[in-house]
Amino acid sequence: MSAKPNILFVFSDQHRHDVMGCAGHPTVATPHLDALAARGHRFTKAWCQSPICQPSRASLITGQHPYDLGVFYNDASSATHASSDLDDAGEISPDWPTFMKSLQGEGYETATIGKTHYHGIPTREDVKAAGGAISFANRYDALVKSFGWDYVVEEYDKYVHAARSFKTPYANYLDELGLIDGYREQIRGVFRLTPSHWRGETRVIPQEHDLTSFLAREAIDWLDNREDSKPFMLQLAFVQPHVPLIDDPTWARYYADADIELPNLTPPEPVCAEWEHYLGLLAGHSQRDVMTPEFVREGIRHYYGMVSLIDQQIGAVLASLETTGQLDNTWIIYSCDHGEMLGTHGLWAKMNFYQGSAQVPLLIVPPGGGASVVDDTVVELTDVAETITDIAGAPPLARSRGRSLVPRLQGDPGAVRDFAYSRIQSYAALRTERFRFTMESRSGVPCELFDM
Repeated sequence: MSAKPNILFVFSDQHRHDVMGCAGHPTVATPHLDALAARGHRFTKAWCQSPICQPSRASLITGQHPYDLGVFYNDASSATHASSDLDDAGEISPDWPTFMKSLQGEGYETATIGKTHYHGIPTREDVKAAGGAISFANRYDALVKSFGWDYVVEEYDKYVHAARSFKTPYANYLDELGLIDGYREQIRGVFRLTPSHWRGETRVIPQEHDLTSFLAREAIDWLDNREDSKPFMLQLAFVQPHVPLIDDPTWARYYADADIELPNLTPPEPVCAEWEHYLGLLAGHSQRDVMTPEFVREGIRHYYGMVSLIDQQIGAVLASLETTGQLDNTWIIYSCDHGEMLGTHGLWAKMNFYQGSAQVPLLIVPPGGGASVVDDTVVELTDVAETITDIAGAPPLARSRGRSLVPRLQGDPGAVRDFAYSRIQSYAALRTERFRFTMESRSGVPCELFDM
């Protein structure tokens, strides 16, 4: 077994920062995340560098800000990128320095299981050229590996499972079980940007065959079967609790009669034309006209179910590490790419700088655990990249704006930053301990200033 510590980085998609018991949530069940917080460091003011998937993940792996990388939207196949009027909007690139490449240079075996979002969705022309079907593994695994991963099990999102022409590891798994048709029909029924997009539902397949359960088993299998002569860095990247808002039947029953507290559904008041325009786009994306209180409650109910299943499967992975004797030599980090509004301000999803969207959970637990610390200093996801390289004994990433959080974990009160930065499309924001400021970057027009 390696003398260097292992790193388990659990990275979910669209997990709102306060939907954890350890964050004071009165309803959601997250006993395993709570247990991690009880023996580790919980950061209460962690900010993503873009409240949308691909730019946030680009910042995470490089330690750079979106404007450093020129990535302000999701991939070119996304609706937001297609409607872009920013000529300098770029794409994510495997040529960038990443923390995974740094760890490979230090002798680490790196693995990613789940969603990376280093690529887009094949077009109809791509499918036609491929003869009517595309295997995501054949098409993208080599690309994902070039970012610094030795082992890859890639799942893009749940929407791609609706297409018969797309073959992913999870879709193939359901197909072998004879469960794909009912699942595929359900995803089509709440497909992205259709009138039923935000409808909460219970999955038509049992919990043990849910995508979250599948990815956790893949991670456990990899951990159990790998050679342990090298230290590992495993990124277990859950696709949920990203929409569609569909949880498994077991957790759906648990939350069926839960008293769901509604957020304030009142839309924000824009103070300038630039922000009014953008808030209008967000309202349209959220389909605010169907956001009745009961509709929102039902969506939140199923969101909680997805979070609880993630927590349950984290427990299964940690139990496997303990059984194999690796837990006491493993750092554990939990975070996500951005949050979820869950109806706050009359909005779903993300793509804004309100706390539900831009703030993310961040838990860091050293090998063997330690004292429970609640840290209210402002940090960024870029800091996670530098924390991982620091743990591995690797040099800081080139051009990184991140700062290792290891000194704070060791009690250094001076290791703080003055502010965190975030960017979405042409809008930029700064968050300090006290204030949050938003500006439209092309015109320089200030949009919002909040005393937090």
